[in-house]
Amino acid sequence: MTETLASRPPEHARPAVPVRRIWLAAWPVTAVFVLSNAATPLYVVWQRDLGFSGGTLTVVFAAYIAGLLASLTVSGVVSDRLGRRPVLLPALVLALVACGIFATAGSVAALLAARLLTGVAVGATVSAGMAAVTDVAGPERRRLAALLASCAMVFGAGLGPLLSGVLSETLPGPTRTVFAVEAVLLATAVAVTLRMPLPRPAPRADAGRGGIGAWVRVPSVPKGSGGHLLLGIAVFAPGITATSFVLSLGPSLLSGLLDTRSRVVAGLTAFVMFLAATGVQFAVRGLSRRAILAAGAAATAAGTLLLVAAVAQGWAAALVGAAVLAGAGQGLGQLGGLSLLNHAVPPRRLAEANAALNVGGYVPAGLLPVAAGYLGDAAGLATGAAVFGAVLAAAALAGGAVVAVRRGIDA
Repeated sequence: MTETLASRPPEHARPAVPVRRIWLAAWPVTAVFVLSNAATPLYVVWQRDLGFSGGTLTVVFAAYIAGLLASLTVSGVVSDRLGRRPVLLPALVLALVACGIFATAGSVAALLAARLLTGVAVGATVSAGMAAVTDVAGPERRRLAALLASCAMVFGAGLGPLLSGVLSETLPGPTRTVFAVEAVLLATAVAVTLRMPLPRPAPRADAGRGGIGAWVRVPSVPKGSGGHLLLGIAVFAPGITATSFVLSLGPSLLSGLLDTRSRVVAGLTAFVMFLAATGVQFAVRGLSRRAILAAGAAATAAGTLLLVAAVAQGWAAALVGAAVLAGAGQGLGQLGGLSLLNHAVPPRRLAEANAALNVGGYVPAGLLPVAAGYLGDAAGLATGAAVFGAVLAAAALAGGAVVAVRRGIDA
């Protein structure tokens, strides 16, 4: 029988925790991801004050990806061996430090440093934080845990730019106000993490025999789960690359298409994108994993093609539509990928598996928007967007084709 997100197989004997505890366990993920995109509406301010190009802007954005990827090489392994809290708490502290640097940034170097630290914090959170949600939920609620962890990530990613846009336009000291509010959110996440009912990490069968492997390494999954990982990456990677492009160059595109530098408009566009990513996951929770992944690939392909048309024809409404489709593509790919891993990977390797999924997604999400940004500087934004869109649409369609023919997705 096809398993759906609504099914609850009885797999354990531990008393079930209240559902509200599972929702609360997802709050640290939301708080850190609020920071991940809080700077998006403020880039036009920093560009004006510091005078850097669109290519430099994508490099600032990619510094986040670099920190995230570096973090993923260690955070998943450490979390699986030492527990979720010893990874989550330092991540939240680093996020607080990044807030302070953002609030006082007066140079491109400071922005790079803040983005790098944000990436490290996010990398640890997608490894340990999302696995912590599954730990709190218990084995019988793994599908629910995948849904809540995934939605916590994309909702936080969308809430950050919305708060940033509104606060920076309505209150004095745009950067200081935004990151002071975010620091308060992170402080509450620290309190939640300290009280989270987390089990101790399960001992590995190969511990004590020199078989546990390096602490710093490219994240991987247990033997037999590689196909699930690659399938998730095939759909998740194009989706998150599309949203990364909108985040890194969206404010500049809106400035050109709408002749506006409103930070509220930029923040609202990003919020709508991730609101779509959140809402679509709840809408499809009763569907099979195959259907979710196929829909994610289709949404990403359609979104990138619409993005190319928006830039080429100067259609602001089409840009918003492209953002919505890109958000839906990321949300569906992420949900499908996490659901596959929660189904196939044992808890003692789940944080590392989450890290592996995100490495596969964030590598192209860091490289392709940077390449498109510099190509846009050299040959024009329309050319850069067209090349980017063609490459990404082809990747999304290829991922959808693999989903269509692959067996065992819903087993």
